Amino acid sequence: MDYEDLINQLTPEIYRSLKRSVELGRWPDGRPVTPEQRANALQALIAWGERHLPPEQRVGYIDKGSKAGSECDEPQPEPLRWRDGPEGQ
Repeated sequence: MDYEDLINQLTPEIYRSLKRSVELGRWPDGRPVTPEQRANALQALIAWGERHLPPEQRVGYIDKGSKAGSECDEPQPEPLRWRDGPEGQ
């Protein structure tokens, strides 16, 4: 079985269980998820989500439509200055 076959065989229930394990850092039986397992599971979650979920439900989705303009934050009107310290004395 290759990687594509494995992804195609994931069910929504397995997807949710795998996602929960990655979020908590523990498998359903309580064993910790290793860094290698986490990386592999995330890759599987992303691949499965790309095939079966709308964009707003996928792992890592960021809603870019809720903020007007191209700026993320309001620009600072002037640079911050230290009140105390060597430069402020």
